[in-house]
Amino acid sequence: MSFHAAPGPRLLTLWRRLSLLPGGAWIFSRLLGRMVPYSGSLGATVARLDPGHAVVSLRDRRRVRNHLGSVHAIALANLGELASGLAALTALPPGVRGIVTDLNVSYLKKARGPLMAESRVSMPQVQSVTEQQVLAEIRDEADDVVARVHATWRLAPPAPPS
Repeated sequence: MSFHAAPGPRLLTLWRRLSLLPGGAWIFSRLLGRMVPYSGSLGATVARLDPGHAVVSLRDRRRVRNHLGSVHAIALANLGELASGLAALTALPPGVRGIVTDLNVSYLKKARGPLMAESRVSMPQVQSVTEQQVLAEIRDEADDVVARVHATWRLAPPAPPS
């Protein structure tokens, strides 16, 4: 299994530069979508990004709905994975590499209207390959939790110099 170096510091630098500008969160979110095309297809917008903390919003629109008139289960999974991934990547210690190995989603209520996914995590010091759970909760306009996304990250210490 391959591990990927965390882009967290680059994401935080870009966020800090753009989020202060009018429309900067939207611009950041579109750039993130270009870096991660599948996540970009969701059309979510990063509302907040700090080390180990991410808030991502999703507008309710036809493109993300199911046949029952609510936000599709996989759109919710994608939204939670995006928030948990941003929180995790920005919390990784320098040089630590990580990859998601498991994703579990609990659907608690039909999701309608604007949604917010939030994730907070503190990553451990990594001396050997280890796993870390990262939770994202997705809330609707009434602040009800509509879904919980649990991502398991396999973390590895920095690769030895070649």
